[in-house]
Amino acid sequence: MTLAAYTPRSMPESLSGLFQLALDLRWTWHHGSDELWLALDQDTWEGTRNAWLVLNSVSGDKLEELAADPSFQDRYREQIAAHHQFVHANTWYSDDCAGDLGQGVAYFCMEYGISESLPLYSGGLGVLAGDYLKAASDLGLPVTAVGLLFQQGYFRQAISTDGEQLEFYPYNDPTMLPVSPLRDDDGQWVRVVVPFPGRNVRLRAWKAQVGKCELLLLDSNDPRNEPGDRGITSELYTGDPEKRLQQEMVLGIGGWRLLRQLAIHPSVCHLNEGHCALALIERALSWQEEHQTDFQTARTATRATNLFTTHTSVASGFDHFPGTLLQLYLSPWLAARDLTIAQLVNLGSEGANTGVNCDGQRLNMALLALNMSGRINGVSRLHQKASQRIFQPFFPRWPSADIPADFVTNGVHTPSWDSPESDAIWTRACGKDRWRRPLQVSCPMEAVSDEDLWEMRRLQRSRLIGYLRRRLSSQHCEQNPANDHAAACGLLLDHETLTLGFARRFTEYKRPDLLLQDQARLLRLLASRDRPLQIVLAGKAHPYDHRGKEIIRRWKAFSRRPDVEGKVVFIEDYDLGVANQLIQGVDVWLNCPRHPWEACGTSGMKVLVNGGLNLSQYDGWWAEAWNPGVGWAIRPGATFEELRSSSDHDASDAGELFDLLEREVIPDFYNVDQEGIPRQWLQKIRASMDQLTAPFSANRMVREYVERFYLPMAEQGKQRTPEAAQGIVEEHSELIRHWPRLRFSAFNVSESGGSQTYTVEVYLDGIDEQRIAVELVAERSEYGPRTVTAMAMQHPLAGSAHSYLYQCSVPTRPEGHYTPRLRVRDGRLNLPLENPTVLWLK
Repeated sequence: MTLAAYTPRSMPESLSGLFQLALDLRWTWHHGSDELWLALDQDTWEGTRNAWLVLNSVSGDKLEELAADPSFQDRYREQIAAHHQFVHANTWYSDDCAGDLGQGVAYFCMEYGISESLPLYSGGLGVLAGDYLKAASDLGLPVTAVGLLFQQGYFRQAISTDGEQLEFYPYNDPTMLPVSPLRDDDGQWVRVVVPFPGRNVRLRAWKAQVGKCELLLLDSNDPRNEPGDRGITSELYTGDPEKRLQQEMVLGIGGWRLLRQLAIHPSVCHLNEGHCALALIERALSWQEEHQTDFQTARTATRATNLFTTHTSVASGFDHFPGTLLQLYLSPWLAARDLTIAQLVNLGSEGANTGVNCDGQRLNMALLALNMSGRINGVSRLHQKASQRIFQPFFPRWPSADIPADFVTNGVHTPSWDSPESDAIWTRACGKDRWRRPLQVSCPMEAVSDEDLWEMRRLQRSRLIGYLRRRLSSQHCEQNPANDHAAACGLLLDHETLTLGFARRFTEYKRPDLLLQDQARLLRLLASRDRPLQIVLAGKAHPYDHRGKEIIRRWKAFSRRPDVEGKVVFIEDYDLGVANQLIQGVDVWLNCPRHPWEACGTSGMKVLVNGGLNLSQYDGWWAEAWNPGVGWAIRPGATFEELRSSSDHDASDAGELFDLLEREVIPDFYNVDQEGIPRQWLQKIRASMDQLTAPFSANRMVREYVERFYLPMAEQGKQRTPEAAQGIVEEHSELIRHWPRLRFSAFNVSESGGSQTYTVEVYLDGIDEQRIAVELVAERSEYGPRTVTAMAMQHPLAGSAHSYLYQCSVPTRPEGHYTPRLRVRDGRLNLPLENPTVLWLK
């Protein structure tokens, strides 16, 4: 395949702008151009939702016909003008953002869920990355994203007659994907080289235009590579650790080299998970070469503008690689560089901050990202606490509450998920450009009547039922009905029946089978004549997740029972297209993960804009969003400590789920007035749309990253000149030399008027006391919350050189509750992330 494949085909001059429209993935959320693609090739557009494929499939005769059609010409010119206006329009970033990020943000992620027509994703991480890019485009934030162009991507799914998941890996022809070769100033295809054992791997670079943002994709399928190397980017999330390391080398090392080759110098580098950690090493090595320094100075200079976002809730979820594999693959890359394999492993192991020899340890990619970053964050308030617990071994002398993990709760790109019916409602309530500017805390829905809201929901549900019937037909329902042909083809699905949806990755911790814990109760709900329930399910199990596959088999077997068939349907090959249809039409979205594995769980956010309601475990984002007026929670109000300590709550959670369905959810839905309208149900819909849609949008999320992270990090990065970074390294080395000799002397307390005054004598071994903070710490107890109180230096101790007296007053607590500590004080650093040195009074 050559660049000739991307030379505009012969077409009428009056339609030449279709190329620009087709290669800008803005059409995945801005649907103004849909009518153009429908007119070009309705079957291809409806079957693939791929504008680029439509344009490359349509015949020349059809193009000539449309070029002579005044009606089509009017619509075409209208969309060309709209696109031009979008490209040149002012944005939140250009007008209202109180800061400048220069060349912007480099965003690295292993997967991107932009559209089902670009299958480079498996689940929530990729969809979040896609929604981030779309929201960044809406807000005008300059983002250059880096990823991999997988030849097969994640697997495609079918279900056998006995309920077994079957995996298929069709080839993604890049010429038929909405991407184009990335060209240099001379029009040549940009290529990047990454050293591998005994050879160089050549990487082709592609570009996907995501509105105002660019997604750069690397592909190893270059004919000049060895056959095995051509397959490095073949599939997403392979089970082979060697191939996984190869992919992470291509993404991290190759990705940063690509930015350098394009002369892109981002103000901030944002890693979405630890798969991309090698990008930060390559960034530091590149900075080192440019400024002729040592690696530690380069690391100190660059880490201030590195942000690491983790979505993992358990330490076992991080990638680990053994030393033998690292020695084989990373030695050619690090040859003649100021970093050894042992030093790299040390940066990515728990021993990095303990002084323990790391020989024989595995490289933990998340810890490597953490130790190369200036800020880290989880993706919900509860996940912040989970992240602090996971990373605590990396800070062995710090309580979990002091572990420097912040959080930004995830959000979804609302325009990508709203239905035509809800879009009309929101336009009436909040205006046409509501998603392109900062959303308010809420968008009042008072102007929308109950009747209009209910009609919106009825139309959405009806459209979903039609889609499900078509989808079930495409699953060959007629060839293999279990008992009833009409039921297998979805003909028993009802437009007026309460519809419950569950669509996630099928894995044990997400508990997709929680409803099957009590099949007798479930059967009673499904069999009700007056208050019926129907359930739609979708999801894939990882090819190596046998327990997840077994859950799919259980649901398929249950759905084929004669008394169930037609009331529970399973939609095969879950992807973004299926998700979009489900979240627009279901009445209730079910999410019931086992604590504390859920980092955020954005699937339930997608129903908000469409008036769907959530019935979810009190975890992730729902622990922040839930109140009794907006939906239902399983085990509401549980604290993180309670959730963390929970053992096996499957039975009790299942019981609570059924109680909610039987006593609240189903009765509320069917409790209608004399006009046939469920006023109480609509009250919840109105509150959910009004209170939750904006706060849990990617619009809010991206602005939060800009204001709380990117801008202050970029400002801090400006201060990390080579001289300043070298000074920080030298000061750190000096502190390390002195630290073993620092000590506490007398520690005393006096009590007066309900407060206590503590004094402590400390010996600083010649370290300037301005560089040391002395604090008094009390952990949470029945006597009050956790407190960290600064102790003020009173005076040097005359009888001992380098010794000082510190003092503070605190509320009274029993003896032993307060403990003093010494830590580094340095306003230039994010502490204790960049310097975890600490000393406690034993």
